[in-house]
Amino acid sequence: MLFYFLALFTAAIIVWLNNRKNEANRWAAFFLGSASIGGLSDFLLNLRLTIVAEVLQFLNYTLTPYAVIIFSLSYSGWLTARRSIRTFKLFLSMPIPFMLIPFFFSDIRTLFFSLLLLWSAPYYLSSCYFLVASFWRERDIRLKRSRFISMIIIVPTLIAVLFFIYVAKVISPDFEFFNYISVFIIYSLAVALLCTFMYGVLGVRLRFEHDPMESTMRAVSSGTAMLNHTLKNEIGKIAISTENLKSMIPAPDEQSKQHMQIIMNASNHMLEMVGRMHSQMKDISLKEDSVPLADFIELCLLQHEGLFRSCGVTVNRVFEEHPTFICDKVHFSEALGNVLNNACEAMPGGGKIEIRLAAHPNGVELSIQDSGIGIPKEKLGEVFDPFFSMGKTGSNFGLGLSYVYNVMQKSGVKVRITSVETKGTKVSFLLPRKKLL
Repeated sequence: MLFYFLALFTAAIIVWLNNRKNEANRWAAFFLGSASIGGLSDFLLNLRLTIVAEVLQFLNYTLTPYAVIIFSLSYSGWLTARRSIRTFKLFLSMPIPFMLIPFFFSDIRTLFFSLLLLWSAPYYLSSCYFLVASFWRERDIRLKRSRFISMIIIVPTLIAVLFFIYVAKVISPDFEFFNYISVFIIYSLAVALLCTFMYGVLGVRLRFEHDPMESTMRAVSSGTAMLNHTLKNEIGKIAISTENLKSMIPAPDEQSKQHMQIIMNASNHMLEMVGRMHSQMKDISLKEDSVPLADFIELCLLQHEGLFRSCGVTVNRVFEEHPTFICDKVHFSEALGNVLNNACEAMPGGGKIEIRLAAHPNGVELSIQDSGIGIPKEKLGEVFDPFFSMGKTGSNFGLGLSYVYNVMQKSGVKVRITSVETKGTKVSFLLPRKKLL
């Protein structure tokens, strides 16, 4: 039993430390921790700490199903779609305090387990449903694999816990469940350990070598410091020359003014980008501000007007929503620009881009759909890897989407890519409700 506690409690600490800002990780650590304390009861009873052992046993029985349901709701994304999240969490915790009296009176202990089963069974079964549904509905290949791994690790053990602990205790309160449930716990821990080495679970990945993407990104950015000075000087020259040209032309027409303004905006944008470069590409520092998203997209499109014209690309805007979004203007603009550049390159003979802002259960979805050549199904899982490129020209080094992924991950935005060969590619940014005003 002590091993059971140490194993689950260690797993809880690892999951929590890996990504404390992620709500699903926090609740995963909470339910692993609450499940682990059941393994201390026999150890404490042997030390004659009966009251402490019973308190921990009560917390183990009542907190675990609550933590499991909140974790599964957070992990599946369903919880973030609710506006009154705190109220809903409080509502789900309501059965816990009502269990105190029947638990601490031994003559009605059977009533405790009957009442416990009444609400914990729906919590456990609903958790299994949400975990399976989150896998089934996921369209992103990488996330689908991650959700499948989480599902096969957690679901069998949750069902076993429900029947061998909660149901069994109603039938026989003195039932010794551990010999049965230990098989499932060992199974979950073994699969979790194996998968953390191979793929990663809940964002945790163990490795003896650096993750290939991590080391590749480091290699990509190793020359950043050396390039910073040169780039800044050359861009500065462009900005100064444009200003001088603007003052030298006596009465430029409206189109000339517009083109010069585009050059100046691009120069200023690049100067800001260079100023924020770090020694490693992964260390992206965000300076967030609120921006009206529709106006921000229009400005970004204006900066790429020349590219659209030269590629024969027309842009259609569909703004069903007009949110104000909290983001880093420079990095977000650069990320959108990378996606637009990729879209144009995927349509060498011209085509259409549709930019849509639409409501999403978890916030707002910003999507960029092109009518280009598309990405083969077997390649979709590689699109965020550094140096991966579908480009036919030598100007695409395959770093754009790696950068986009890093920026969006830092910004709390999910990126999804769907594509059909010969019909085009759709890049979706799921902007969370908490970043919208």
